[in-house]
Amino acid sequence: MILDELSLLNYKNFESLNLQFDPKINCIVGNNGKGKTNILDAIYHLSFGKSYFNPITSQNIKHGEDFFVIEGSYTKKDREEKIVVSAKKGLKKLIKRNGKIYDRFSEHIGFLPLVIISPADRDLILEGSETRRKFIDGVISQGDSAYLKSLIAYNKVLSQRNSLLKYFAVNNTHNQDTLDIYNEQLDDLGTKIHKKRKSFLNTLLPIFEDHYNMISNTISNNDHEQVESIGLKYKSQLNEQDLLSLLQENTQKDKLLQYTNYGIHKDDLLFEINGHAIKRYGSQGQQKSFIIALKLAQFDFIKEKSKENPILLLDDIFDKLDELRVEQIIKLVDEEKFGQIFISDTHPERTESVIKKIHQTYSMYRL
Repeated sequence: MILDELSLLNYKNFESLNLQFDPKINCIVGNNGKGKTNILDAIYHLSFGKSYFNPITSQNIKHGEDFFVIEGSYTKKDREEKIVVSAKKGLKKLIKRNGKIYDRFSEHIGFLPLVIISPADRDLILEGSETRRKFIDGVISQGDSAYLKSLIAYNKVLSQRNSLLKYFAVNNTHNQDTLDIYNEQLDDLGTKIHKKRKSFLNTLLPIFEDHYNMISNTISNNDHEQVESIGLKYKSQLNEQDLLSLLQENTQKDKLLQYTNYGIHKDDLLFEINGHAIKRYGSQGQQKSFIIALKLAQFDFIKEKSKENPILLLDDIFDKLDELRVEQIIKLVDEEKFGQIFISDTHPERTESVIKKIHQTYSMYRL
């Protein structure tokens, strides 16, 4: 799958922009504030129907305008595909594929597989569990529409159950029959989601470890070399007990707090280095290597599921990484298993000198 051409109208800082891309490597370079990341975000927008950096649609419209349009022309399995994402203030955002509007955005997810690696990904380490759950769900959903449907249904039932708990508290009442219905629905959907998350992470872990070792260059025949041991653990209440029992046993707690305290919406990923939380004990370089390895493992997982190369966006990838780690990443990118790649950087000379070491065609775009 190749993005051949991108057109922007009133998107973020761009009034109008049209770019044609190389099928392999595309480097977008320029000073900060020129819109390098915005171009990558527009490409992300075409795959997911939303911005990676700012989910508030109106804030992606150029200041002073009331709409934006993003158009992408792709070659996918020898067919031309045109995707258009447009938004106007006060109206619902639209996604079109070859002129036909999607009824539901979820129908589009997975059609244009894509992975982004950005400095903003550090939020996976620094922020709360919701950020890490969104990562898990985003990866699985690209290759499993049934999972996405289950997740949407679970969140809907969860919202309904929480509303019921609030109703109980406000009206000093209780309806066990209705609560039982929600409990059973959450158990059915939550069990399916938990099973797929667990399977996904079991598959991802060895791939992730291999990528981290390559980036960190920690594999050595020298027994005296300090090896960084990294961990990725799935934390879930359902690991120890079924959800239906948890919901039934904690009805009083849920009524008191007016919120569902047990379920897959409380799941988390634990990131560790040398047996400790990487958030507290990992250096900046180790944390960034950890996230890049995680995202490259995501790439491999999605590629296997979709049976095609996802587009890879590398936003400011060389920032805060030492030269050795950059070289390891470039070696990975040089492998034929990657398809089309987009790289943004503030240093054109640095970017081009690194890219010239890769035996692939490339284009440079200076903003």
